[in-house]
Amino acid sequence: MHRFAYKNGELWCEQVRVSEIARKIGTPLYLYSYNTILDHYRQVQKAFAPVRALICFAVKANSNLAVCRALVKAGAGFDVVSGGELRKVLQAGANPKKIVYASVGKTPSEIEAAIRSGILLFNVESSQELERIEQICRRLRRRQQVSLRLNPEVDPHTHSFITTGHKASKFGMDLKTVLALLRSHRHYPHLIISGLHIHIGSQILEPGPFRAAIRKALAVVEKGKRWGIRIQTLNIGGGLGIIYHRETPQTAAEYARAVLPLLQRSRLKVILEPGRYIVGNGGILLTRVLYLKQSHSRQFAIVDAGMNDLIRPSLYGAYHQIQPVMVNGKGTGRRARYEIVGPICESGDFLAKNRLLPTIKGGDLLAVMGAGAYGFVMASNYNTRPRPAEVMVRDNRWHVVRDRETVRDLFHGERIPGFLR
Repeated sequence: MHRFAYKNGELWCEQVRVSEIARKIGTPLYLYSYNTILDHYRQVQKAFAPVRALICFAVKANSNLAVCRALVKAGAGFDVVSGGELRKVLQAGANPKKIVYASVGKTPSEIEAAIRSGILLFNVESSQELERIEQICRRLRRRQQVSLRLNPEVDPHTHSFITTGHKASKFGMDLKTVLALLRSHRHYPHLIISGLHIHIGSQILEPGPFRAAIRKALAVVEKGKRWGIRIQTLNIGGGLGIIYHRETPQTAAEYARAVLPLLQRSRLKVILEPGRYIVGNGGILLTRVLYLKQSHSRQFAIVDAGMNDLIRPSLYGAYHQIQPVMVNGKGTGRRARYEIVGPICESGDFLAKNRLLPTIKGGDLLAVMGAGAYGFVMASNYNTRPRPAEVMVRDNRWHVVRDRETVRDLFHGERIPGFLR
């Protein structure tokens, strides 16, 4: 569910005309609905209220400062995967005791900054990482809580690039390694191994893989008890899918009904790390048609947004609905098939293939739906192109929450050495 809807043949975001924002700010443009994002956060919060779960928004999905601040004010915690994300959520006012830190490649400086910030937990991905955190805590004379990330070897039936719980994945540790670390917990006097973490992938549409992974994690908890190790927290990760096209994903409530019996019996503190579910359908990418071109049997609509602005279609073959901002009165006008392509000098630069749409003309505004997650955060400056602006709408007002980059911005930090002058 989202708050982008047509009124009198024109697309609105909440109570604001999308075309008004595009006219004043230009395109490409990322546009977020504040109330959609908060609605989805509250759905997860309500669904897992019986276990009083800590909902840690996965910042990698959308790290805009305003998005993070909105979730801070709603009571969210945060799942961060870099020093930059940690700095950003702290800047947004996050409570450090609601921050969990993932990533397979935490650097010593990132670990130290997180310890000094007082975060709740590290999700530890390897035995060497655990040793590194112990060393840094010893030097700082601090104690730190950690969770061990278990790779449960569960197939989530999603795209291979966003699958993280199978044997060949770089993420997490196998069962043998996790059990060995639990048994040797006394070798880490500055660490409190108080949790287990699982995360099996993204855009998962059914509850079965989640249940299977949780059962495997709970079996580890039981073994730990026999060795005198009290695991207090189970972080079940994120991965809830959303509707991009014809998917029929489980809702937060349906997911909760499937896994709550397991979690309630365990009596563990529960952490979730949803990202896409909260922001995915809370944002769109606006783009304007530059040119139309017929080539053999194909009709190309060349737009001003490219793979550098939204890489998911090129990277994953991902499907995003594309809608005209202005439509014929009853949507009964002529339709045609288009290749929606960008200006980047790559054959892989496309937003949609063979898409049936109302007849397009130069200057038309198009809305790429479901772009609130893994949109701007994956944008680049390829072809020396400035990244888009970001705008947030709340009710009948809109606010620029990130200025559009300029070409001058792209030269920042570069210099010509003296021998080339």
